[in-house]
Amino acid sequence: MNFLDGSLFPENQDKLVITAAPYGPEWIPSDFPEDIPVSMKAQIQKAVDCYNAGATVLHVHVREEDGKGSKRLSKFNELLAGLRAAVPDMVLQVGGSISFAPEGEGATAKWLSDDTRHMLAELSPKPDQVTVTVNTTQMNILEQMEPADVAGTSLAEPAMRDAYREMVVPANPNWVEEHVKRLTAAGIQSAFQFYNINSFETVERMIRRGVYMGPLVMNWVAIGGGMDAPNIYNLANFLRAAPDGCMLTLESSMRNVLPINMMAIAMGLHVRCGIEDNLWTQKRDRKMTTVQQVEQLVRISKEVGRDIATGKEAKKTLKIGVFYDSIEETLAKNGFAPNRSAKSGALHRAAAE
Repeated sequence: MNFLDGSLFPENQDKLVITAAPYGPEWIPSDFPEDIPVSMKAQIQKAVDCYNAGATVLHVHVREEDGKGSKRLSKFNELLAGLRAAVPDMVLQVGGSISFAPEGEGATAKWLSDDTRHMLAELSPKPDQVTVTVNTTQMNILEQMEPADVAGTSLAEPAMRDAYREMVVPANPNWVEEHVKRLTAAGIQSAFQFYNINSFETVERMIRRGVYMGPLVMNWVAIGGGMDAPNIYNLANFLRAAPDGCMLTLESSMRNVLPINMMAIAMGLHVRCGIEDNLWTQKRDRKMTTVQQVEQLVRISKEVGRDIATGKEAKKTLKIGVFYDSIEETLAKNGFAPNRSAKSGALHRAAAE
């Protein structure tokens, strides 16, 4: 990205798009009963509350009535239908780290591992986005957390701690390319989750080969544990590669969330918050609900003069529903240089002479 003179002035920036992640699948309801919705009605109401506070993108997971995370396609469809009715202008972004379980007797043999993850392209009603991880990587979400971050929660228990320390995100090339193609065919936007510059470069190559032809909408996920650490050097390195036509949201964990989001607000980027990422105030003197985190970012953004996007404005910024017809158009619309060719190389040599 190019930060020219005036880039830090709010009148030269997009209105702020706030993603709320209020469902916190890594927690159990007793970890924060005041803010973890369990019933379907409560899960839908949580989205309404986040939207009313200023969030225009909802990162969607769903729970069963017993409070456990659901792997049923029908349960996701039920929640999506309720959300479409309750918050029609909100961008619905389903978390892509889901492998659906079979429903009904005799179904197990039909549900191979990769096939179950591809079922995200068959959700109905369809979401606006599905998050797509790129390149298999370690996802130790606890590596940068402090003991006090998880004290008194289920993540402090040895079995849960070890499970989340040992997590790996499987995203091999064949699976990623097939997944993106299926999402595009369904009219669902791929929201790329970039853990470092390598995963970004893989998607750029996918675009240059015509595997993905749509807007480049992405999160820089700075949580350590196999992904970038949340510091200005890693961020600056990532920004130097990102084209001007992309839409970039910054994401981190626990008490790194607020400072990273403050950087995003100042630089004209976009933000994500919620209990999936963080439970605490900066002084860790109390837990913060997702709505309180959204309200905090709204206040900070208004202090620096940057307006908050409405739902319709967020959809326009994210280019929801937009896809392109060629490699050349995709590169140009996203702000990438065109592909090299023998002809372009000859032109460059002629200009140099």
